[in-house]
Amino acid sequence: MSKKALIVVDIQNDYFPGGKWTLFGVEAAARNAARLIAEARSAGDLVVHIRHEFPTADAPFFQPGSQGAALHPSVINLDTEHVVLKHHINSYRDTDLKQHLDANGIDAVVVCGNMSHMCVDAITRASADFGYPVTVVHDACASRDLEFNGVTVPAHLAHAAFMAALGFAYARMQSTDEYLGSAAKAA
Repeated sequence: MSKKALIVVDIQNDYFPGGKWTLFGVEAAARNAARLIAEARSAGDLVVHIRHEFPTADAPFFQPGSQGAALHPSVINLDTEHVVLKHHINSYRDTDLKQHLDANGIDAVVVCGNMSHMCVDAITRASADFGYPVTVVHDACASRDLEFNGVTVPAHLAHAAFMAALGFAYARMQSTDEYLGSAAKAA
């Protein structure tokens, strides 16, 4: 039986309405992430929270020490749950994430959080490159509209494109209900 970790990526205040970088569908994604956290805690799985801060105060969001950079109350960590502070897109870069997973004997990871097209993408690919089987719970992730070369890509299409790419070769894709249903069957 695998020993898995739920990695909750960047579910922080600035991504919510009233924050500095609001994501499309973030509230529904956070509700699903909270369900995943509750199941992981109940099952005794490791829960790891990732919190992003930019290194300087002139950042567009996640300014160091700001309320916007704090974890959102809907997914707040327990005192016993590790919070990885990162300053880069990839949650493994210049952090203790890999060491923490290894020290806890983790051999599979489940990913949820923000943003689908950036930090979720980066941690999923890096986790697979490190040899972890990865499950991404796609409806517990959120994105925002993207723009490239004068073309606006609506958030739901950006999210779908990144989930399709990750699902092609890097991760197993499941909805929250599918994941929780498979977890209940395994118990």
